[in-house]
Amino acid sequence: MKRAAAIILLAVLFCTSAVSQNKISLYRVSMDSLAVLLDSQCHKDLYFTRDSSSSLKFTINTDVDNLENDILSAIRSEGFFISTYRDMVFALRKGGMSTSLPDNYFSSATTALENTTENEYYDALAGKQETADFQNKIYEIGNKDKKEGGSLALSGYIRNVNTGEPAVGISVYQEKKKIFTTTDNFGYYKLVLPAGENVLKINDLTYEEATFNVIMYQSGSLDMSVKEKAYSLKGATVSAESYSNRRTNKIGVELVRISRIKKVPSVFGEADVVKIILTLPGVQSVGEASGGFNVRGGATDQNLILFNDGTIYNPNHLFGMFSAFNPDVITDIELYKSSIPAPYGGRISSVLEIRGKEGNSKKITGSAGIGLLTAKAHIEGPISSKTRFIVGARTTYSDWILKLLPSESGYSNGTASFFDVNASISHDFNKKNALYAYGYYSRDGFKFSADTSYKYDNVNASLKWRSIFNERNNMVVSAGYDQYRYNTFDKSNSTNSYNLAFGIKQAFMKATFTSMFSDKHILTYGVHGIFYHLNPGEYLPYGDSSLVVPAYLPLEQAFEVSAFISDTWNISEKISADLGIRYSNFIHLNPTKYYGGPEFRISGKYLISESFTFKAGFNSMRQYIHMLSNTTSISPTDIWKLSDENIKPQSGWQAAVALYSTQFDNKVEFSLEGYYKEMSDYLDYKSGAVLVMNENIAEDVITTKGRAYGVEFMAKKPLGKLNGWVSYSYSKTMLRENGRTPEEAINGGNWYPAPYDKPHNVKLVGNYKITHRLSVSMNVDYSTGRPVTVPISKYYYGGGYRLYYSDRNAYRIPDYFRLDLSMNIEPSHYIKQLSHFSFTVGVYNVTGRKNAYSVYYNTSGGSEVHGYKLCIFGAPIPYLNINVRF
Repeated sequence: MKRAAAIILLAVLFCTSAVSQNKISLYRVSMDSLAVLLDSQCHKDLYFTRDSSSSLKFTINTDVDNLENDILSAIRSEGFFISTYRDMVFALRKGGMSTSLPDNYFSSATTALENTTENEYYDALAGKQETADFQNKIYEIGNKDKKEGGSLALSGYIRNVNTGEPAVGISVYQEKKKIFTTTDNFGYYKLVLPAGENVLKINDLTYEEATFNVIMYQSGSLDMSVKEKAYSLKGATVSAESYSNRRTNKIGVELVRISRIKKVPSVFGEADVVKIILTLPGVQSVGEASGGFNVRGGATDQNLILFNDGTIYNPNHLFGMFSAFNPDVITDIELYKSSIPAPYGGRISSVLEIRGKEGNSKKITGSAGIGLLTAKAHIEGPISSKTRFIVGARTTYSDWILKLLPSESGYSNGTASFFDVNASISHDFNKKNALYAYGYYSRDGFKFSADTSYKYDNVNASLKWRSIFNERNNMVVSAGYDQYRYNTFDKSNSTNSYNLAFGIKQAFMKATFTSMFSDKHILTYGVHGIFYHLNPGEYLPYGDSSLVVPAYLPLEQAFEVSAFISDTWNISEKISADLGIRYSNFIHLNPTKYYGGPEFRISGKYLISESFTFKAGFNSMRQYIHMLSNTTSISPTDIWKLSDENIKPQSGWQAAVALYSTQFDNKVEFSLEGYYKEMSDYLDYKSGAVLVMNENIAEDVITTKGRAYGVEFMAKKPLGKLNGWVSYSYSKTMLRENGRTPEEAINGGNWYPAPYDKPHNVKLVGNYKITHRLSVSMNVDYSTGRPVTVPISKYYYGGGYRLYYSDRNAYRIPDYFRLDLSMNIEPSHYIKQLSHFSFTVGVYNVTGRKNAYSVYYNTSGGSEVHGYKLCIFGAPIPYLNINVRF
């Protein structure tokens, strides 16, 4: 006896069916379809032996009130014995035997559905298409009597069978013909398959491997369901992530699931969706707890950070200790270090796309967690059969830790707080059209003295419409609003108290189309537009006694409009390429200034063998907005500046090559990537530059050229008792000033290291699953110390000693090393339990190494020079996090 199938609440298909008010007519439907009706209409789960019922067809004329009795009578008439237990119905051949079962023996029922042609997608009850759940079935696509030859299109959604959420970025492939694709952000896939029999395989790190037998008569659609993977402590299977890295044309792309993010130890135990990328090769930061990140020699402002299509200008909370994203509402993150797809633009270094969950479409679920500094919670679930929601929030109570600081530090009376709120709702109008609404708000406030305080916030709101025209063509249109602003309040002197404010707002519209013209070509094309409204600074009186004279810098406004097209060209089974061009246009208003030009995106692969793949790529980018900062990491008070008649856009290009391989029975993936990159018109600052409330900012900044090159090696074992990755990177990033004479230029016009140049970098992330309830995790990070400018002599001038500094970034702080350990405890694995608790205990910086964040010097009014190292976390930091899911 085994369970018949998974409940597919979204689809019921019959060979022929009709509904007239309360009347239901079923003609030659299968036992599977009867199981769906019993579940959706009568809330009963039907169990039966498939071998004894696979050929049966039932014809029933009934109404809704008598549906259960008439279905069971029809099953009895075919020689079955019916036995019921609570809300379960067992159908056994007469002569069999029934027995009682423990309450928790069965999980919720699921049901497989009958095959149908495209014209039969809409049945009388659900109006939805078939969902493939069983691997031992043959799914026929199209009308057998009207079968076509040649290449046929197959498309559909792949969803999590338990939650109904889309399975994003998983592999779908027909191994015999080497036909491959991955699902998009909505779990949607497209394949061009040969007519006739096909075996489709689905594989991913977080889902069970699945194989479906499909017979293609005509082009059509097939939705599929996948189950979350329950890891065995013995052995491992091939993950589709490795397969994807070998088969796609993408190079320098890293996809990280939220399940991995939550296993990596981090400061104070808070799972961090941004800090996790610092464990990947080619990604660095200028120091511990610093805001932002640097990708392959790029500056922090050269990274485009997208959250549900909205742009995030400051992705940090609490001085950079935490990212501004609640991990419980995130499904995955994807970082493009190279091979940036044509739809993305506006930054010249990388794109970090953070994708939020859609919400559970089957039942209300949620989670809550509490740690040393933060608390969080979220809830999600269905509003109706077509509508689902998710809401999450986080906050902090971190003031207590500031009270522990020595009074001489000046921070012991400080306060710090933040919160963020996420919400989304999605609605399926029908099989082919859906609407998504997203909202995000975060706010930080802190002060280190009673006189000065700081506040900053992010706001994002967007709507997205997805429409599938047919199996070969679909469209995604989105529009939204983004905002970042900060305020600095100073009331040290009541007559000079001020409020310093900055803000940037933008409205965006994106339209992206995908067309599958043949098995050789898939086109992606569209138009994106952004309107910028930037307030570069306001200096206002703060308080009734303030005599500060208000000052306003002129507002800046601009349009950025881009059109793009790219083609995924499958040249042969071994060779394929992505060829794209994006033409961007930028118009600064008042005064009017135009910039624009083409951006090229080219990448391709060659399958050397089943285990080795060679890839190469080239991309060029343009960036029309700059961050002006005299700090080496993102600060809440950084200023953004649009390109205008005096400041040109940044531009850059990158060429990369890579070799990917899987070894040891496909359990370990190896990658070796090399790159060379050049940048133009990156803004650096003059010595003594004033960046705040400067009406002539162009006179205090300088344009530089940049070049970066490096090699990255990575070994990854995604599954098994022991899993994780280790990487080594060697990289160099150099800058050189443009324009001025050698006597005036930085370092005499010679190349100098960028502030984030750290040549050697070793990273290790590991997780060992001792039992299903207990695992230990480790994170190791080593890197060369970053460049600094130091005093090399002193001189007496104006009645005191002064310091004479070296060339810019001519020296380095000590090398960085950190080891983190944690233990993850999950006491209960009972499926039917109302809630599930888990605990994480760990230590950040186990060795207590005092890693220098920066160095500074002074003469203390005398003739001696004193040097100091600033350390952020100079001792082991233990933590405990408690989480509950329901």
